[in-house]
Amino acid sequence: MDNLIIGGGAAGLMCAGFAARAGKKVTVLERNASFARKIRITGKGRCNVTNNCPPEEIIRNVRTNPRFLYSAVNAFSPADTMALFEGLGVPLKTERGRRVFPVSDRADDIASALIRFAQDNGASLLTGKRAKKLLIQEGRITGVVLTNGETMKADTVVIATGGMSYPKTGSDGDGYQLAAAAGHSIIPQRPSLVSVLLKETWCGEVSGLSLKNVELSLLKKGKKIYQELGEMLFTHKGVSGPLVLSASAYMSQEPENYQMLLNLKPALTPQQLDNRLLRDFAEAKNRDFGNALDRLLPRSLIPVAVRLSGIPSTLKVHSVTREQREAFAALLQAFPLTPVAFGSLEEAVITSGGVCVNEINPKTMASKLVEGLFFAGEVIDIDAFTGGYNLQIAFSTAIAAANSI
Repeated sequence: MDNLIIGGGAAGLMCAGFAARAGKKVTVLERNASFARKIRITGKGRCNVTNNCPPEEIIRNVRTNPRFLYSAVNAFSPADTMALFEGLGVPLKTERGRRVFPVSDRADDIASALIRFAQDNGASLLTGKRAKKLLIQEGRITGVVLTNGETMKADTVVIATGGMSYPKTGSDGDGYQLAAAAGHSIIPQRPSLVSVLLKETWCGEVSGLSLKNVELSLLKKGKKIYQELGEMLFTHKGVSGPLVLSASAYMSQEPENYQMLLNLKPALTPQQLDNRLLRDFAEAKNRDFGNALDRLLPRSLIPVAVRLSGIPSTLKVHSVTREQREAFAALLQAFPLTPVAFGSLEEAVITSGGVCVNEINPKTMASKLVEGLFFAGEVIDIDAFTGGYNLQIAFSTAIAAANSI
């Protein structure tokens, strides 16, 4: 009899490839007209496929239920993921933070490799097939009913439907409903790796501004809990980009309890920055302060920085006092940002919450409640920081399920 996998994303396709390679009859049910839609947009279309680190480092970067993953990640590690994709004809490279990408910088190459892996090993991939109900008799899976009324018999069913972020890719909570109907507890969902809305209304003035090589710090009650160098983006009502997504994962459901500090010049010591200001001011000593910062800051950010400094925009540079200059330098290295809310779950990179891990066998991904039912990927209540860790979770849990099947 068939082994059904619900969901044709990273976890579903990886599970299908390994189960089919072991000789099992496998059918993947994908509700969309195409497979791996979320993979194709990850990493800004580049796909951060894993992190080039030992298994224990993956587990250290899992923020929800890390111990649950110990067996799965040790059984299929980042090194195994890299070897698999390179064996499938996708050369990989390791970038800053040990993030692993295809050399081509094309997420489509990862998606195509997964689809090919499943098909070449004999899995049947069906599109436009949406599961409506699990068939369970005497505590055991016997198949699924589709939304079109069709019944498909099966010995096993793997729910690999993803979370609720990016619902246009097909992840809208189907898997949670199927699992709940089978008796599983579902941990409430919330966004993880998501944009942050700010109190500062001036964000609209700099909306679209992308900053590179800046440093973002996150503080809670004055204590620094996160600091990283990288890229970020201002939106109409807040901030986004890699640094902000990472910072959001360190925040609880009350973002207003945190403060962000943006260092616009992290490569300079305070003294070096003061020397830089002295040089710039010497060359523009007869200009207005507000018109003397073009070489120092992005154009759209200058009016904001001038207002926050308290230095009159029309003050001649030669009249700026030492105290004003030093305070302005300090502002540039600790630009205050005040979180008030998270962006929506729909736009989050990852969903936090899902099927309760206490009801899943961590070695096999098998349901402890229904025989023949398995879970893989983001539908489980596990999520990690940014850096390729979440895709590795999808792959490791998928292969644990495939091996069990």
